[in-house]
Amino acid sequence: MSLKYYCPLWGNKLPFNKFCQRVKQAGYDGIEMDLPLDLKEKNIVRTTLEKNGLSLIGQYWQSIEKNFIAHSKNYANYLYHLASANPALINAQTGKDYFSFEQNMRLITLANKISDETGVEIVHETHRGKFLYNIPVFKRSVQEDKSINITLDISHWCNVHESYLEDQKDGVQLAINHTRHLHARIGNTQSAQVNDPRAPEWKDTVNKFLGWWDRVILTHSRKKKTLTITTEFGPFPYMPTAPYTQKPLSDQWELNLFMLQLLKTRYSR
Repeated sequence: MSLKYYCPLWGNKLPFNKFCQRVKQAGYDGIEMDLPLDLKEKNIVRTTLEKNGLSLIGQYWQSIEKNFIAHSKNYANYLYHLASANPALINAQTGKDYFSFEQNMRLITLANKISDETGVEIVHETHRGKFLYNIPVFKRSVQEDKSINITLDISHWCNVHESYLEDQKDGVQLAINHTRHLHARIGNTQSAQVNDPRAPEWKDTVNKFLGWWDRVILTHSRKKKTLTITTEFGPFPYMPTAPYTQKPLSDQWELNLFMLQLLKTRYSR
């Protein structure tokens, strides 16, 4: 098994070429990002990634349509749009927490169809407000479709369930078994992102997350596939800020570099 590390475009304010250079110099293998719908701009992004020796994970997050029919149409259009760029995989924030279970499963079926047609793997993120926003819904989805693979962002589940999931160990293990892509961000029971994982007060929390990720690595190693990991500390409003000045309490780039080095060191063996 090999590990590939990705940097999020989310929060970047640099010109894209300079950002790519920075990402490559930091030791990442690629970038996780959405793609502009304009064909010329899309091709510039692809060329810039290739020039800098960076791979792409396509990201779908634009699930803004309340009407399910419109939502399904735009979901399909954007997945095809991402797949045409030949990414390593597509990470989709699929569905809505207020769509019915049956409607959300129709989106899963649609994603499977697009994946079969394009040859690009599509995985579904465990994200607040989306289909897989909690463990019971995820467990039921696997009962309906055992082929579902996920992006495990377990910080969202800690937040939604207001716990470190001690009472849902079977659901956590099922999620680990179905993990294809990992979002490496440390959250807690009240927030999807701590202010600084380097701070001593978060040591026990960091170790909880590392324990889950260790099990993902172990489980995935038996599949003999590349596991992709995105260090996903984000900007405001994920990043806590000081009152009045709105100054971030930490530097997003530094936190993601910390996670990158922590994981590379831990899993180099």
